[in-house]
Amino acid sequence: MTRHITLQTPHGSLHGQFDSPEAPRGLLLIARAHHSVADGAIAAKFEDCGYAAFAMELLSMQEMQFPDATQNVPRLASRLIDVLDLIRNDGDMQALPLAIFGTGDVAPAIVRAAAQRDTQVRALVCHGGLIDRAGIQALNLLTAPLLMLFDTDDSIGQTAYRRAASHLRCDRDMQSMANGEDPTARIVTWLLRHQAA
Repeated sequence: MTRHITLQTPHGSLHGQFDSPEAPRGLLLIARAHHSVADGAIAAKFEDCGYAAFAMELLSMQEMQFPDATQNVPRLASRLIDVLDLIRNDGDMQALPLAIFGTGDVAPAIVRAAAQRDTQVRALVCHGGLIDRAGIQALNLLTAPLLMLFDTDDSIGQTAYRRAASHLRCDRDMQSMANGEDPTARIVTWLLRHQAA
């Protein structure tokens, strides 16, 4: 099953796609700043592993005209909360154990939003990103298990994670990947361990 979903905001429309196999074992929200041609391939990989995937953009085309738009953690987190509200009221998604996956600039917003929705979000996976930008309060409040994946040459992201780790109380792991490595297997292993708990 495939559905195209639009979320209206005062600054333009946000677009997403929901793909689900029959009887999915859980839902992976793929949060991104804006549309990526790779989203379809990523969603297909998780669908093959038995997961429903909902790839959703958090910024409108108009907002993406501003060079610092992807650095606005409060706005990205607020939009992610709106998407979580949508999921909570959607018949195809609301009953599925939920995890969130994001990369780069979206990572601190994922942490911040999950800290506010600790009963809804079961697990998080971030590929890169400066999660210390989520803020100390969000890091302290986060309860969802967090997997951080870093490319081997991402020393800036790894340093940011180490700064954040002293404030984290959730189950967490940091793993290094070879550049270009497909993270699907690592993500699915993390979800199987935590999402159904």
